[in-house]
Amino acid sequence: MQNTLTHNAAPTAASTRMGWRRHAAALGCALAFAGLSAVPAVASAADAPQCELDRPIRFGGMNWETNLVLVELERYIADKGYGCESEVLPVETLPALAALTRGDLDINSEIWLNSVAEPWAQAEATGKVKRIGDIYMGGEAWFIPRYTAERLPELKAASDLPKFKDEFTDPEEPSKGRFYGCPAGWGCEVVSGNLHKALGLGDTFTYFSPGTGATQKAALMAAYQRKENIVFYYWYPTPLVGSMDLVKLEFPEYDAEIHACLTDVNCADPKPSDYPDNPVFTAVTTQFTQDAPKLTEFLSKVEVPLPIMNEAMAHMEETESEPDEVARWFLKNHADVWTKWVPADVADRVKASL
Repeated sequence: MQNTLTHNAAPTAASTRMGWRRHAAALGCALAFAGLSAVPAVASAADAPQCELDRPIRFGGMNWETNLVLVELERYIADKGYGCESEVLPVETLPALAALTRGDLDINSEIWLNSVAEPWAQAEATGKVKRIGDIYMGGEAWFIPRYTAERLPELKAASDLPKFKDEFTDPEEPSKGRFYGCPAGWGCEVVSGNLHKALGLGDTFTYFSPGTGATQKAALMAAYQRKENIVFYYWYPTPLVGSMDLVKLEFPEYDAEIHACLTDVNCADPKPSDYPDNPVFTAVTTQFTQDAPKLTEFLSKVEVPLPIMNEAMAHMEETESEPDEVARWFLKNHADVWTKWVPADVADRVKASL
């Protein structure tokens, strides 16, 4: 596990806040017991929800915005509505599947199926993990800014890129252009890397893998603000795609068999194929479904309309809010969405805590 999951040495802001809440709650109970509290308790301990698990729920924490917000959203509901504690174990896409299969994680809140089709099929075949709910339909593409499309009107398809390598100069290898791929360790890196090979771009474009999602976003935003020509992979819904005026590069028509090979790190003969719509779903361990059927029922109903997720991502970008802050904003502003996921008593407890 220590080679797969990366733990923060210092407590996160979320864990600090959780510790503060527990301390405050304990202090309030002590004062009430001593007769020092002037406010009578609204509910007795017997009325408090009892979590199905006697340990913290283990969420996989992938470091892109929608996943960060979904995890905080689900954690808040599990905490306030079901009386559970939880922790987030930072991990990348492919190691997360292995960790889920081993039982090191309980929940992977956001799996993008088309990026990990083959690894997911292998994990599911073990019988140790289950797909329990579809969140929304995401998308992926290779993009150029609209200003680049206007400068280079003949650049329509990804296969046109070799003719324009000098327009996308790699600062570290000036004889080639630079393609900004997916961050190292993410499932999408396999697909975009295989497409890079399939299009024969190795002689004309370097494949640049940013170290993290934050590094990737910062590099792209900086280039966009300077009106530099850039070509890159990205997915949506995301704050970045929502905040930029972008044009998709064309690929040959989607072919399911070809794309299945593109998702395989050992694909022997990758060929180009367009990205399909990408189902995004929640997965849990089979053991979790047995130990926590009520929580499983809740998680299986987590579904967010794409326009609402886009709105949440735009709010995050505009306000520079942290994921837990966006989660509370979502709970306050979209009760019509999340109250469908849980029983009425759970929804009432969550609303009362906001």
